[in-house]
Amino acid sequence: MKIFVKVKLRAKECRVKKIDENHFEIAVKEPPIEGRANVAVTKALAEFFGRAPSRVKILSGFSSRQKIFEIG
Repeated sequence: MKIFVKVKLRAKECRVKKIDENHFEIAVKEPPIEGRANVAVTKALAEFFGRAPSRVKILSGFSSRQKIFEIG
């Protein structure tokens, strides 16, 4: 399943907001340094969907706030 994610960085708290079936807004505490924010978003999505973090992969948007993920 592919989902589209809009990321907010350096937030006060980590949260996942579902906009519709395939669109999400995610706020993470991490800064965009050395991929730490991408790791935090991956972990947040894995927890939200109840999957292992290894089953959540970034397809595009590694350095963008708009990302596409695949949930396996």
